[in-house]
Amino acid sequence: MRLKFLLKPGWLALTLVVFTFAITCFTLLAPWQFSRNTEREHQNAALRESFAGQPRSLEQLLPNGAVPDQRTEWHLVAMKGTYLPEGEVVARLRSVQGEAAFEVLTPFRTVEGTIVLVDRGYVRLDDKSRALPFAAPPAGPVDIVTRARHDERDGKNRDAFADESTGGKLQSYVVDSQVVARAAKLDIRPGYFQLDVNQPGVLGALPLPQTDAGPFFSYALQWIAFGAMALMGWLYFTVRELKPGGALTTERPQRRKSVAELLAEDERSEVAT
Repeated sequence: MRLKFLLKPGWLALTLVVFTFAITCFTLLAPWQFSRNTEREHQNAALRESFAGQPRSLEQLLPNGAVPDQRTEWHLVAMKGTYLPEGEVVARLRSVQGEAAFEVLTPFRTVEGTIVLVDRGYVRLDDKSRALPFAAPPAGPVDIVTRARHDERDGKNRDAFADESTGGKLQSYVVDSQVVARAAKLDIRPGYFQLDVNQPGVLGALPLPQTDAGPFFSYALQWIAFGAMALMGWLYFTVRELKPGGALTTERPQRRKSVAELLAEDERSEVAT
């Protein structure tokens, strides 16, 4: 039977590669891009809502010590309290609008007694890759408007440090309220709060993320298309192999003789006679 070619090692290897690739496209790569698209949609919805919404108090937005999440991130939070510059930490290895920067993280005690971490924005680097001098936060009680953010995570779980290279200033690798809490020995509420423009204590206000949809949905469709094309290609070559003269067949159709071969045979037959 011609179906025996399906059991040949070469064809089995090809089939394994094609189906593995297609399954990966359909079950891993495309769903991954769809999930990233969903995350972007949630982020954009939260951003648009925060742009249109009015600032809320900390307890209104995040009651009972709730941590900022996809639903509450980027929402405006109004707070009144006092900066605690003695617990300030600078986040290193940042990038703002494509250029290297530091972010300045300062604890803030609200009038209710809760301590939160405020990201006062960014400063650029000097010619020795150190943070340029920046202004201290205002002393005394101030009213600020911030945006709720969830803590970043450092896979190496590194604490803040200070040495000669930092000029004695505490630096961290991520913006994480708990890293600052350990360094400053303060009980800081999880999550942090990014200062908006024109707020007391703000340095270079961090830009907000864009609300474009991104390429993730089209990427997902492309992976589905790649998987489908791989299967269709496999099916095409399978059908072709079922026909006489396939690349894997051991039976070859008889080749038609050329005119020169026919003339040579005629000459040999005449000589023989």
